[in-house]
Amino acid sequence: MKPAPFTYFAPRTLDDALSLLEEHNGEAKVLAGGQSLVPLMNFRLMRPGYLVDINGLKELSQLKVAGGRLALGALTRQVEVERSAEVARSLPILTEAIALVAHPAIRNRGTVGGSLVHADPSAEIPVVATALEAELELKSKKGGRSVKLEDFYLGYLTTDIAPDELLLGFSLALPPAGAGWSFSEYARRHGDFAIVAVAALLAFDKAGKTNYARVALGGVGPAPTRSPEAEELLMGKEPSDALFRQAAKAGAGAIDPENDIHASASYRRQLAEVYVRRALEVARGRIRRASSNG
Repeated sequence: MKPAPFTYFAPRTLDDALSLLEEHNGEAKVLAGGQSLVPLMNFRLMRPGYLVDINGLKELSQLKVAGGRLALGALTRQVEVERSAEVARSLPILTEAIALVAHPAIRNRGTVGGSLVHADPSAEIPVVATALEAELELKSKKGGRSVKLEDFYLGYLTTDIAPDELLLGFSLALPPAGAGWSFSEYARRHGDFAIVAVAALLAFDKAGKTNYARVALGGVGPAPTRSPEAEELLMGKEPSDALFRQAAKAGAGAIDPENDIHASASYRRQLAEVYVRRALEVARGRIRRASSNG
């Protein structure tokens, strides 16, 4: 299959890109990595009249840690994040998650911003971003705005971004120093979208009780979701296998997955319980290693 006819633009400045999106409001699509957009166009599931290629906007490709957050430009390639020593030090859960995104050829071109805007609820980067309270920076010719991720996702493949807006970048809140982490998923084959994905982070106070807990799930609804039920059970308590089982059961019981061709709702709920428990166990183990090495 080949895409329907379209007009191609390759702006060299951010202002030019925003002008094109404003001029062709609702009829233009942004091309960044193209790993989701181009297949949709080839199958003619998406037929934009105009394509705005932002790959010339190098200012949208950045990676830095400041003020307790990791800031990423929307055009930053997934492989850059995967190979970043800074990310491996400050946010290893992101390194672990991106290694599970599709295959190397996809990660070489795919962008972190494109993954967030595409809004597939099974994609790895949105699950991590949900766990770490992502904040997005959007801009149009009318001005800019900051949006929290939980307000950005409106449903399956649906976001709050306006047709004339461009995602400039986003930032993730860094966990406490020494926090344990785990990202795991169940997929039919390596590189497939996850049937269930889980991001978990834990930190303990000096008494050994949990003072930081983040649990997020993907593939279990129209958008990635935090699990306050699991997090609240963990907070202020000493970690144990029994507590992890209880938290996993509570988290799985609160989701409302749908049946589809890949899995039934009950199977997804069962997978979520198993994978949340395992993720918490792995996160706890990594805290211990960090402490013993410290």
